[in-house]
Amino acid sequence: MTQALAFAQRQLAVPVGDLDSYIQAVNRLPVLEADEEKTLARRLRDHKDLEAARTLVMHNLRFVVHIARGYTGYGLGLGDLIQEGNIGLMKAVKRFDPEMNVRLISFAVHWIRAEIHEFVLRNWRIVKVATTKAQRKLFFNLRSAKQRLGWFSREEVEHVAGDLGVSPREVLEMESRLAGQDMSFDPDPQDEDTPQLAPAESLADQEGDPARALEQADWDRFHQARLHQALEQLDARSRDILARRWLADEKSTLQELAREYGVSAERVRQLERNAIGKLRQAFAD
Repeated sequence: MTQALAFAQRQLAVPVGDLDSYIQAVNRLPVLEADEEKTLARRLRDHKDLEAARTLVMHNLRFVVHIARGYTGYGLGLGDLIQEGNIGLMKAVKRFDPEMNVRLISFAVHWIRAEIHEFVLRNWRIVKVATTKAQRKLFFNLRSAKQRLGWFSREEVEHVAGDLGVSPREVLEMESRLAGQDMSFDPDPQDEDTPQLAPAESLADQEGDPARALEQADWDRFHQARLHQALEQLDARSRDILARRWLADEKSTLQELAREYGVSAERVRQLERNAIGKLRQAFAD
């Protein structure tokens, strides 16, 4: 177990090396209110208060776990991914300015993902698959797209190349690299025809992990509560437009809403855009 993760485990009073206990412990820590977060951040900025920094880190560890789980498909250990994400969170806490009027986790996501990305690229293959900035962008986006689409057609290659700002040749080359298999250094001598599976392929299925299910449910409840609070701050007309344009099973068109409210379709679009902007601001506060 690496240093940053081991440190966090000691702070949480869970056994070092016990990842399941660590995840359960971070999920028990409450999410800080916006005012608490700003107060702690100001203490850190103005007085170099390390206890304030520790509190900010500890109460955002659950989000690192959530983000790290999105990268387990690369065959790397979840503990190592969390470790790298924790380093990114610590860097974000050090640089966070409470006067920016955004929540710490909104600011920290970039730093958390950046550390995990670097770790994945350093360790996914002995022969590196992505060395330039364009290749790194292509590596992460192409893997996600291939999970949905499988092998690309010529039209899909050109579409992906246009979206990511790279050439079709680079897309094809990266697709070939991602499709390749690493050869084991220690193949099974009893079975020459069947290659040995990578260690990640023999791990237990984590889909039924109660800790993972609890963490996901907690994450969902947190965002649903924030969304409900943000919607309550909108006026009735804006709330109705958003609900019928985005939340209803049968979504209303701009023209239908314009006729009902006696305004132009462009005015409905403006109201919708303004309401979405207010929701985003509410999530950032």
